[in-house]
Order: sequence, then C-alpha cells, then structure tokens
Amino acid sequence: MPDPEQIQKNYIGLPLRSILAIAGFSLVVLGALFVFPEFFRHSQASVRGSNPEENIIGAFPVVVPTVKYGFALDTFQTVEGEVQRGQILGQLLSRYGLSAENIEILFQRSNGVFRVQDFQTGKPYLLMSKNLDKGLDHLVYEPSLYEYFVFHLKDSLWIEHVERPVETRTQIAEGTIESSLWQAMEDNGASPALIAKLEDALQWSIDFHHLQQGDYFRALYDQQFVEETEVDPGKVHAAVYRTGGKEHYAIYYEHSDEKGYYDLQGRPMNKGFLKAPVRFSRISSHFNLSRFHPILKRVRPHFGTDYAAPYGTEILAVGQGEVIEASYSSGNGNYVKIRHNKQITTQYLHMQRFAKGIRRGTKIRQGQVIGYVGSTGLATGPHVCFRFWMNGKQVNHLRMNFPPPDPLPKEELGKFFQYRDELLAKLNNTGDKGTQTEAKGAVTSP
Repeated sequence: MPDPEQIQKNYIGLPLRSILAIAGFSLVVLGALFVFPEFFRHSQASVRGSNPEENIIGAFPVVVPTVKYGFALDTFQTVEGEVQRGQILGQLLSRYGLSAENIEILFQRSNGVFRVQDFQTGKPYLLMSKNLDKGLDHLVYEPSLYEYFVFHLKDSLWIEHVERPVETRTQIAEGTIESSLWQAMEDNGASPALIAKLEDALQWSIDFHHLQQGDYFRALYDQQFVEETEVDPGKVHAAVYRTGGKEHYAIYYEHSDEKGYYDLQGRPMNKGFLKAPVRFSRISSHFNLSRFHPILKRVRPHFGTDYAAPYGTEILAVGQGEVIEASYSSGNGNYVKIRHNKQITTQYLHMQRFAKGIRRGTKIRQGQVIGYVGSTGLATGPHVCFRFWMNGKQVNHLRMNFPPPDPLPKEELGKFFQYRDELLAKLNNTGDKGTQTEAKGAVTSP
C-alpha cells in the first residue's frame, strides 16, 4: 500500500511535514497583522515612499474602471450613437427589445422629467446592457454638456435627470489687433460666444468697422467649466479697448432694478446709440454726396453707410424707439424706419425680411433684432444701407458726437466707484506673465 506521505510529496513536491511547517508560519504572520497592524502599515508606506521604479514588491497592475454617468461602463455591453433625422425614442427602444407596453409605461412616467419630443437630431445617446441578447438595462441621452437623462429599463421603469455641476472661473482675455477683433481672439482659441460678449460690452464706444492695426483690448470675464471642459462664457465684468492713444472702458454694474455697462465716470453706456446695426460686418460704401451708383451708372448722393454681411445676418436697432415704417419700395427694398426721439430717426434698407412682430407702431429696444440682411431693391449684394436723420436732415452718423448721458445718482456713485476700482485692479493685474505684450487673444487666469 502506498505511503500517504509519499503521495503528498509526489503531488506537490514537498514532504507533508514541510507543508505543515509553512502553514504554521503563515498563521503566525496573520496573527501578527491583527495584533500589530501599525507596524505593517508603516513598513508598507516606507517602501512606497522610495523611488517608484524600485516598488517591485506587490506591483500588480491595477485596472481602473471607466466610470461615466454613474456607471462602471466596463461591466456593460455598450452601443453609442447619435439621434438620426426622423428617429424617435420609442423606435430606438423597440428596436432593442423593449415591449410596446413598457415603452408606454416609461413615457407616462417621464411626465415632468423628460419631454419625449425633445429627443433631438444629432444629440448623442448610449445604450447599456449586461447582455444585449436579453434587452437593455439603461439608455443615457445627453442633450448638452450641462445635463443628461438616464432611462432605467429593467425591473422598475423610471427616468433620472442629472444636471452636471458648473464651475465658474474668472479669466482674462487680451490681444493686439492685426486685422479684426474676431480674428485676434479666434486665432488664440476664444469662442465666438466670448467675442460677441466682448463686442456687446464695447459696442457703444468702439466702431468695430474702423479698427486699427496695433489696437489693444483686455477683458475680465467669467468662464464656465463642466468636468474641466470649457463651455459657455459668462458675463464680461470689465473691458478696456485702447486705440489712437485713448482707452475706452466698460464696467458691468447692477443696482436696484438697473443693470448694464457704465464708463469710468458711472455714466450708462446704453443711453447712446450703437456704432453699427450689424455685428461682424464690413463697410462696403460710405456716406458720400458724389457717389457713382453701381446700378444706375450715374453720380447720385449716397446718404447712408452700407454694411456688407452674409444673407440672413441679424440687423439690430441702434437705439430705443418706435417703428414708424416697415414697408417695401423698388429702390429701398424691404426697409424699417425707427423714430428714437424728437430729433433722431434711423432707417435700415434692403432687408431679406422683417423680424417677427416688426410693424408700424412696434416699440423697439436698443439692440433688438428688427430684420435680416438681404439684397432687395436696388442692391448688388447682401448688405444693409443704414441711414441717420438729425432734425429731419440725413447726416453721416460716424461723425456724430452725442452729449454724454447723466451719471448714476449721487447716492449710488460711491458704491459704483468702489466696485469699479476692485474690477480695475483685477483687469490690470498682469501677475507674473512675461509675454503679456505678445499675446494675441490669449486666455489666461488672472
């Protein structure tokens, strides 16, 4: 009969008494772990605190799961996609095995959480399942970086709406003009939304159609982040534009029910008129009393300023007022005329169409969209001919100097000056940057 100890030795290559000795030693070590845990903890820390390349003891690879939308995606089979034109949510769910009865229940429970009609073309979705052959576990729909919806499709059918936290950081954008404000900022990564906001802040004091090479701008603004990804810019708190040796400031200030941009003396900037009725355009023809008309082929006074822009570009009212004409004529095409006060009237010609609600008698606020750039009437291409009347006479608005508006009330000025000085300190803080003068639209933290 074979010796049991010999069988063990042949099986694992060690005598039975050796195995028993190893087992006994292991029990002693385990006991010590419980009695003296701090010793082992400090020993481990001292080893891992040395050169990482020498940490070979227990150096097993650690697989970090991919966590998104609150799920460990590695534990699911997933299908990513985008909503196609004409595709509806019910069709997608049915295609992956959800019954018509459960789809109906899910949609009933979505009331107040998600509108089924908001399943929009081009938006991403993610299908998740432990086993696709057995149907879906979850569907994630992400209409924007700010939020997503989770449709739970197993057992209890329900919809979860998750809003991602938004972090706001105050940043500085600055640049030197080479050709245009848009180009200076876009070349250095600024978003179109930030460019528009900066132009909004300075539009009363700067004519963006007459920029000079070497002009300089700097702005203090809020930038929003979602999970370290830049999203929309927030408010521009303060901005300065330097041209021709003169600096133009805009300070955003709120008080009582009033809010908007003010100059350094506390005078509201929106009490004047916008410098132009179209953003991001160029002047194609100036006010000229001896202009040769390109269509009529004869000298004919041009009592307006032409702003060339693509078809459909928004046309803005340069000031608050009332529409006194919104009509069509063979020469002017579709046009709108606005009375701003007893002295001033403006007119906008060659529109593609009027904005919704624009008709005679409509009250207009400054910056409101009143129509869209076109080429109706006597026009060779898409543009708006902007005309300006002062006391019944057409004048060149680019040469007009309007009296400054009254500043804030005395009781509010002190608060404004204190807030202004705080913003200017941040705006003018160059920190330790050594390339400030070389920046062209660079976005940096103040």
